[in-house]
Order: sequence, then C-alpha cells, then structure tokens
Amino acid sequence: MIVAGALLGIEPTVFSKTYTVAIQLGAILAVVAVYWERFFQTLRFYLMLAIGVVPALIFGFLFGDWIDHALERVDVVGYGLLIGGVVLLFADRWFNAEGNPEAEINPKNSLIIGAFQCFAILLPGISRSASTIIGGLTRGLGRKRAAEFSFLLAVPTMVAATGYKLLDFFKDGNRFAENELPLLLTGNLVAFIVAWIAIKGFIQLLEKKGFFVFGVYRIIAGGIILLLYYAGLDMALL
Repeated sequence: MIVAGALLGIEPTVFSKTYTVAIQLGAILAVVAVYWERFFQTLRFYLMLAIGVVPALIFGFLFGDWIDHALERVDVVGYGLLIGGVVLLFADRWFNAEGNPEAEINPKNSLIIGAFQCFAILLPGISRSASTIIGGLTRGLGRKRAAEFSFLLAVPTMVAATGYKLLDFFKDGNRFAENELPLLLTGNLVAFIVAWIAIKGFIQLLEKKGFFVFGVYRIIAGGIILLLYYAGLDMALL
C-alpha cells in the first residue's frame, strides 16, 4: 500500500496513513469469513490468539513513532522486500513442510509466533504473514497449519492496530471529511474481496510450490523499488 501510494502520487497525510491501516479491517473480515467455523471453538482458541497478539501490542506501543515514520519511506519497503525475499528463498530447505505431527498451538508457541510478527511491525515490507508462518515452522507446525494460524492471528492484531490508529486520529482532533468516509468504505470492500481470493489461492500455492516463488517475487519487486528510489525517479510518473 505504501508503494501504491507512491505510484499514485499520494502525499503522506494524517488521513492517508490512517487509511492504509484502517482498510486492512476489510481484509481481516475476509479471514473471519473464510475461517468462520474456527471462531466457534472453545475459549482456548481465543486464549491462543490473545497470547499471540501480546508481542505486537507491546512493540506497537513502544515503537509507534518509528512505525509512523517508516510508513512514509518507500526505500524502507524496498529493503524489507529484499530481506524477506532472501529468507524465503531458503525457507523450504530449513523447515519441514509437513511439520511435526505432535506440534501444537500452545501458549509458548503462540507467544513465539507472535514475536515473529514484530519483524513486520518494525519494518514495512517484511510480510506479516510470512514472518508468522516462519515462526510457526520453527515450532514444527508445517506450512498449512502455520499459514492458517498466521491468518487467524491477523484478526486481533489488525483489529487492535486499526482501533489504535482511529483512536489516535480522533484524539488529535481530526475528523473525516465528507468525501473520506466513502473512501474508507470502498477501500475496505475492495480489501475484503481481494483478501478472500488471496487467502484461498495462497494456501494452495504455498502447499504446491513452497516459499521459493514468493522469495523471487519479493527480491525482484524490492530491487525495482530501490533502483527507482535511488535513481531519483518520481514513482508517480510511472
């Protein structure tokens, strides 16, 4: 979204930065729609999600100013894409795709997976889903289980991030202009539809192809962004 904003020539404003966070709520609703049956489980399910989101809440509180600043930096996104891409190139060699059948999502594993999520919070361009999936793989969950828990963990994480961003927006005395609310609603609707399609396709592609293709894509995308940035080209003119 940061790169898209730069390509469209959108200057970072209070509303634009709030928008990039708030429309992710639509994507999170897509997760709920796809995995709705999971949300009718025992209280333990919600406890694991609550534990998993704790590291993100702490990091978001401690590094809020850095995060806001990083959201304005296209070059930071480029580096994040490159770093994440290199890691994904080797992820299939490092971890067992099927995982350990005895591995479970317990409090310790939830907390560790949640800690991996913080890499994406501190450095835009580092994929939140990739970070948490790799966190799950380190705990022996296997690709599919790790990916599903990653999507489920996104629900409390992004609800908290959206709530905090909106609270911060209104606390500073800001109000949405008449034309901004329709923009938020449209953005959330589009995010919901795209996320629904992406979630369905991502799990299948991850199971069949692994992480390598995602690593290649990220390195190419990150390299192009950094080349354009350091060449001094105005991305809005492309």
